[in-house]
Amino acid sequence: MIRQNLSLLFLLLISNVCSAQTENSKSEKVKMIAANNVKSAANNKPDFIKDSLEIYVEREMQRWNIPGVAISIIKDGKVIFIKGFGVRDIKSKAPVDENTLFQIASNTKAYTGTAIAMLQSQKRLKLDDRVKQYLPYFELSDKYASEQATVRDVLCHRLGFQTFQGDFLHWDCNMTTKDLLVNLKNLQPVYPFRYRYGYTNMGFVAAGEIIKAATDTSWQDFFKFNFFIPLKMGRTSANLQSFLSDKNASKPYTFFENRLIELKPANIDNIGACASINSCVKDISNWIIMQLDSGKFEGKEVVPFSAIRETRKSQMIVSEPSNPNYPTKNFNTYGLGWELEDYAAAKVVSHNGGANGFVSNTTLVPSKKFGFTILTNNDANWFFVSLQQQLLDYIMNMPYDNRSANDFAVFTSRNKTGTDEISKFRNIVAQKNKPDLPLSSFIGKYKNDFYGVVEIKPEADQLIMTFEHHPGLNAVLSPLSGFNFMAVYSDVTYGIHEFLFTQEGGKVKSVKVKVNDFIDYMPYDFVKTE
Repeated sequence: MIRQNLSLLFLLLISNVCSAQTENSKSEKVKMIAANNVKSAANNKPDFIKDSLEIYVEREMQRWNIPGVAISIIKDGKVIFIKGFGVRDIKSKAPVDENTLFQIASNTKAYTGTAIAMLQSQKRLKLDDRVKQYLPYFELSDKYASEQATVRDVLCHRLGFQTFQGDFLHWDCNMTTKDLLVNLKNLQPVYPFRYRYGYTNMGFVAAGEIIKAATDTSWQDFFKFNFFIPLKMGRTSANLQSFLSDKNASKPYTFFENRLIELKPANIDNIGACASINSCVKDISNWIIMQLDSGKFEGKEVVPFSAIRETRKSQMIVSEPSNPNYPTKNFNTYGLGWELEDYAAAKVVSHNGGANGFVSNTTLVPSKKFGFTILTNNDANWFFVSLQQQLLDYIMNMPYDNRSANDFAVFTSRNKTGTDEISKFRNIVAQKNKPDLPLSSFIGKYKNDFYGVVEIKPEADQLIMTFEHHPGLNAVLSPLSGFNFMAVYSDVTYGIHEFLFTQEGGKVKSVKVKVNDFIDYMPYDFVKTE
């Protein structure tokens, strides 16, 4: 699928393994070097940020169809570049500026990890305390994992789940935080406990509830009084309503079937400690300044340096980099809310975020006292990680190579594959094939022990699937052949997929339901109950 192919990016982003590069664009390289040489002839030393960054961003936004971008760059404790580009709303043409809010999604995890490390430094908890000490109701399907899982385990993605596993239910659903955590016992892990990295949003949701248990205050208030207020992040919040009511909040967009579509912002308040911060580049600049100054901001300690160091220790191996285009990368691990890797002999601390219509990046290079954040309002782009790499190349004095142009070539190729698959489905549906059983045979309720219930109802000459825990979502089912249907979700975030039904004794037995990979890689089997 067009947006399904973004899922591969997200797995690569989480493991910080950049996408394969195509042959370098000689014309792009010549243009950029020429521009640099003209503007920097005085000292004969090109400076990408001073000489070329604005031109680069504006050009690449057009390439990627991104309405708006905001960037802030910090060096030696000072903001050396901060600017909004494009528009936050394509209808009103309202511009993006340094105060425009974006949902920063999983960049929230660094705040949660830092909060837990602070509590350890205050001796209010220990990272190796068991989760059940704080959340007695916490239970996994593996009894040993339930009893032994620690605060550290939930913060470094080693509970045994596959990356994104369970997020089909968790994302933008109507269940409470506690109910989602209690329900984890019904999710069968793919890997043994602590055996392999698997990016698990619910681990950070559990961490948020641990903060509440250890402090007797919500994680939202902990963030407000320990981060947002002392760091003068006055526009930053951690709930959907604050975002929706803000006059300078960006609209979220995606690029689907060759058109830019406005999306509804994700309501993820119930899993907020993993993803619900709303912020702007001006505010995030102060977070980065504090991170690069050993936990200090304007001369005052905000976070103990011991806590900062703790979040940057490698806790779990993510992958062993092997991309020939990045020969200076040797390790890729996860800390406590941060991704960790090396590049050109420097340690890079970063994280990416993705929510409906938004993808973003925050990166620190502590040894260079260099950091930046990149916020975008079209989730169908890889530009935010291309620019991350471009800025890392800059600070490491690596040769210029247009990372964005290279990545776009790969992105375009993969999107064509997805487009062709959708076209194939639509062409088959147009033939008006009849399934092997009457449509009425598929009507009814289906249950999955983890998700709950979906229901198929007739509507005109087609079938509609509804979802118990996503009341605003449905999928139109159109026959392909035999027992297979094309499912078109009402929200393009979930995609267009082939649903496979099974039968037994001439009766429909089950259906395999799939959503876009960047929500959840796994298909889920629902058994017909009535």
